[in-house]
Amino acid sequence: MPSTQSAVRGRLAPSPTGQLHLGNAWAFLLAWLAARAQGGQVVLRMEDIDPDRSRPDFAREIMRDLRWLGLDWDEGPDLGGPCGPYEQGARLGRYAEALDALDAAGRTYPCFCTRKELRELAGAPHAHVAGDGSPAYPGTCGRLTAAEREELLRQGRRACLRLRCDDLSIVFDDAVAGPQRLTLEECGGDFALRRSDGVFAYQLAVVLDDAAMGITQVVRGNDILTSTPRQIFLQRLLGLPQPQYAHLPLVLDHQGERLAKRHQSLTLARLRDSGIGAGAVCGYLGWRAGLLDAPRPVAAAELASGFSLAALRAEPVVLPEDIARVLAGLG
Repeated sequence: MPSTQSAVRGRLAPSPTGQLHLGNAWAFLLAWLAARAQGGQVVLRMEDIDPDRSRPDFAREIMRDLRWLGLDWDEGPDLGGPCGPYEQGARLGRYAEALDALDAAGRTYPCFCTRKELRELAGAPHAHVAGDGSPAYPGTCGRLTAAEREELLRQGRRACLRLRCDDLSIVFDDAVAGPQRLTLEECGGDFALRRSDGVFAYQLAVVLDDAAMGITQVVRGNDILTSTPRQIFLQRLLGLPQPQYAHLPLVLDHQGERLAKRHQSLTLARLRDSGIGAGAVCGYLGWRAGLLDAPRPVAAAELASGFSLAALRAEPVVLPEDIARVLAGLG
């Protein structure tokens, strides 16, 4: 933990599994503004916990793209700091210790369900669906006897490790989405803390990292909203502080689809290579966030004056089909 903290410590937490696109730029710009507008600090953390998908070259490109946008940070993989390391892949021992503590408290159990079995459970009559549309886990393996578990292990079945959730509602005030009350079942029920291949799950890693790095403000897309009650529950179990959460509306393409890797023409690298400036990107996104009366080229720092998460529009940002031409027209 840092010896002295400003009132706000926000974070940029990209996953180095691909290039940044306009949707990422939207989330990172607003997260950066939320901290800087209050005179706060920004931490850059690379969420490279998945060894099969994360690549060092993507991490380098992400830092280049963030700097191109005009976003900076006070601590990170390149700068160091008192809360390092700032790559999840270098923090595995901390995750293992927390997992051992939860296991010792009787909070975890092995789950042997295959993906096929989970799909079948999801398709069963009266199967519960979580708020994000994914199937809620019904706790099947949590009811296995010790002998049944041993038999599955003898069969060569590998198990993930799930957290046994309580039947309760998690209440929190979201700085953008407003007051929230969600049960853990609505958020998916008992959830994985470690995959069957040994990779630690996002929910565990992000909770431990935010606490260790003194993060007080988490700004991210509202596709992660149903992860928040899970993370708050973990914070309570582990005695960790709860940050303020703010879940942003998503950026969608002209057909209403969330931006993804298939939108190669909208990566920051492609836009930059086509001659579009960072000011055009920041100005357009700032306009869509309601920070400008009209789109015009601006530096990211110019948007910080008077910025407020509470003033953001709640509806998704749907890009026009000719967004690249629009940005090029801004200079």
